[in-house]
Amino acid sequence: VQLQASGGGLVQAGDSLRLSCTAPGRTFRLYSASWFRQAPGKEREFVSVILWNGGGTYYADSVKGRFTISRDRASNMVYLQMNSLKPEDTAVYYCAARSISGNYYYSRSTDYDRWGQGTLVTVSS
Repeated sequence: VQLQASGGGLVQAGDSLRLSCTAPGRTFRLYSASWFRQAPGKEREFVSVILWNGGGTYYADSVKGRFTISRDRASNMVYLQMNSLKPEDTAVYYCAARSISGNYYYSRSTDYDRWGQGTLVTVSS
């Protein structure tokens, strides 16, 4: 497993959760890290991305103002702080990393070559 995501769970609408993603024993160079999600019966969709070196961030409109992505370069960790959760945020959340050079806010799943196993977030109304 190249990336490991954790922190999912069952919460109520309006609650917060923080997801974590680590790259244990990373041997590849990182240019950006992102979070995607996939709800039941739907395609995987982009949530947020952070540039590994500069720290710049970009969000999907659906989560802007509620979610915050961050990273700790020293520990190879990426976080997704999710506030004001809504039932429509229910999904399996995946962390992804891009080890191919490129300083851009990539938002397609095909732009990323390293993936974690996903963590389930369920938001009840």
